[in-house]
Amino acid sequence: MKLKKILTFYLFALVLTGSVIVNEGLAEEKSLPFPSYGSGPVEVRLYTDYFCSPCREMEPCVEPILKQQIKKNAIRLTLVDVPSSKLTPLYARNFLYAIKENNDSEHAFRVRNILQNAAAGKDVKTQKQIEALFKEKGIAFSVWDPKPAFDRYNYLIQEDKIRGTPTCVVIKDGQKKIFVGEHELIDALKALP
Repeated sequence: MKLKKILTFYLFALVLTGSVIVNEGLAEEKSLPFPSYGSGPVEVRLYTDYFCSPCREMEPCVEPILKQQIKKNAIRLTLVDVPSSKLTPLYARNFLYAIKENNDSEHAFRVRNILQNAAAGKDVKTQKQIEALFKEKGIAFSVWDPKPAFDRYNYLIQEDKIRGTPTCVVIKDGQKKIFVGEHELIDALKALP
C-alpha cells in the first residue's frame, strides 16, 4: 500500500476522533501508552495490519522469537499498526485502549491475537462489538485520545518509508535494514543475536 494512502487512513481516523495530526515526533513517546517493549541494543520495528493475511499467518512464528529476544534483553520492539483496511484505525485504537490498562509485551501480544482473530472472522466491525469481545476475553481497556500514538505511528511509517505489510525494520549498530514479506521477516528475526 502506498505511503500516501496509509497516512490518509490515519488522518481519517484522527478526524473521526476529533483530533488533528501534529507530528510531535519522539517527544510524545514516553508520556503515552505505546507498544514498545524491551531495552536491548537492537531496535526492531514490526509493521503489520490486523486485516493482512500474511501478517496473521506469520504471527505464530514471529511471536515466540520476539518474546525470547525481549526476555533476554536483546531487542527494543515497537509494534506499529499500518492500515490496509478501513477498519484498521478502529482496531488500532482499541489495541491502544487495551495497552493503556496493561502495557507489557505478553498482554500486547494477547490483545493483538484477539484482534487478529476478529479481523480474520470479519464480523467485528464496530466499537460496541470490540468492547463486547474484550469483555468476553477479559481484556480491560481505558478510552483515551489516541492522537499522540497515531502521530507516532505516522512518524515511524514515514521515517521507514513503509509501503506494505508485513515489514520489519531492524536497526543495529546504526545500520537500518528493511525486511518485507513473511518469509524474509521470519528469517531476519531468527538471525538476531
